[in-house]
Amino acid sequence: KKKTIKALALLAVAGTFATGCQLLKDVEYSCTPDPLEMHGDSVAVTVEITFPEKGIHKKAAAEITPKLGSTDLKSFRVQGEKATGNGDAIPYKAGGKVTYTDIVPYKADMETAKLVVTGKIYKGEKEKGEIEATEICDACIVTPFLVNKDFKVIYAKDEFRRVTQESELTIINFDKGRSNVKTSEMRDEDVEAYEEFLAGAQENPKVQVTGINVVGYASPEGEEDKNNTLSTDRAMAGKEVSMKVEKSAKHEGETQYSTTGSGEDYVGFKRELEADDKMDESDKQLVLRILETESNPATREQKMRDLGKSFTYLDRNIFPQLRRAEINTNYDLTGFSDEELMNNSVNNPDTLNLEELLFCATLYTDLNEKLRVYKIAEERYPDDYRPANNVGSVLYEMNKVSEAKAKFEKANGIQDNPISKNNLGAVAGVEGDRTKAMNLFDQAGGAGSEVDYNKGILDIQNGDYADAVSHSGSMGASFNLALAKLLNGDNAGAISTINSSPDAETAQGYYLKAVASARMDKLADVVSNLKNAIAKDGAYKAKAAKDREFISYFDNAEFAAI
Repeated sequence: KKKTIKALALLAVAGTFATGCQLLKDVEYSCTPDPLEMHGDSVAVTVEITFPEKGIHKKAAAEITPKLGSTDLKSFRVQGEKATGNGDAIPYKAGGKVTYTDIVPYKADMETAKLVVTGKIYKGEKEKGEIEATEICDACIVTPFLVNKDFKVIYAKDEFRRVTQESELTIINFDKGRSNVKTSEMRDEDVEAYEEFLAGAQENPKVQVTGINVVGYASPEGEEDKNNTLSTDRAMAGKEVSMKVEKSAKHEGETQYSTTGSGEDYVGFKRELEADDKMDESDKQLVLRILETESNPATREQKMRDLGKSFTYLDRNIFPQLRRAEINTNYDLTGFSDEELMNNSVNNPDTLNLEELLFCATLYTDLNEKLRVYKIAEERYPDDYRPANNVGSVLYEMNKVSEAKAKFEKANGIQDNPISKNNLGAVAGVEGDRTKAMNLFDQAGGAGSEVDYNKGILDIQNGDYADAVSHSGSMGASFNLALAKLLNGDNAGAISTINSSPDAETAQGYYLKAVASARMDKLADVVSNLKNAIAKDGAYKAKAAKDREFISYFDNAEFAAI
């Protein structure tokens, strides 16, 4: 658009008015963009001023001040070719152009205020007239303000498993060089406990035996080949013990057995030796050094025998524990049902471990109940960051932002982690500290798709629309992704995205489609979408009436009829 000032002087004295007109006349203003646009909380103004031939007197000057609503922009000076001063000089005969730019922080009144110019006209040092206040550009498009500032928090995940793989260990000990099971072993506590376990498993539908592995071992003295055979024989003897116990416990079903002879147990030897607190420490270290440095079994045994008294101690106190068969009964254990978890969280919370509590909280849709369970976990497990973080997440969803912030800080204090960093970033975003929020989101990499979505909100607010498109799509089609595409120039993509999102038929969804349609000059779609938006939320009627996105339709009968 071009605005032409035919008569620019306005003074009380008619003679002075005439003088001003003679000094400056027929100046044209062209504003880009028109209407103006708000991006990143600022409004950029570019005005091109065209002076025709003989449009400014050779010795005249003008101090021009644009104004947008209640905000004065920076003034600028233009002057004739013989005028003194620091303004842009315009040739008298040829005329010329001057380009003016400024950026000002957005204020609310700029949405509807016109950009006007005023100023003063001088000849030499004397004021000769005023530039009449003239509208040169329309008010601001503020579409970026449509962004949903719905910063997402992340719940730390539980490691709950309904069915876990467990194992029951029973040990059968043998005499030196023997593989027959002593009667006393069958009366041992762990064998009796084994029988009790199998009997219980028979009656408990939550326990399912999946297999029994029996491993035989020999102590590291004697011939290696004989010890290998001995360990296999002990494994078979252990299997026989297990089958007898199964029968006694009336454990039914076909059990899958595996038996392994593991030979001389040097791993167990080292473990038992390190745990022994009665052997002389220097003798113990000497034996351990032999185990670590000598790989040949025969040489290793001989070096230990050469220790004399120390070897005797090993033979009496360490080796007997290695002559054994280990019966590992593997089973699947099914934990509490959802109903049992929820009931126990109310009546017997002490029966639930951390993972069960964290999972149980997810079963509730009521935020108060969810909060109750997470608080139980927070109190019982103060060294794990997840309960405190999740308490904060619930409080955030309850709009208790300051309380949520304290919990996120507590969680990150327990363990520096990206999830709580994201959540603190969400709080900073809600509080309006975009720099702090982006810094925290940058530290939250890998926490989840919510991080990029949150960055997309800041990108829109900062006017970084290409980045907004990249980030906002992390959680699929959404209103913000559609808005980012529109602001980045992809109007058709914006409509397609909003139609694929949960906001396809919401008031804000329809309104955004109306804006995109206006940018594509599709009046019928503008009218249709605005009608749907207003039908769902009457507040959009007043908004559309002043929204400069629709400025080309303000005089249109169909638009006005809405």
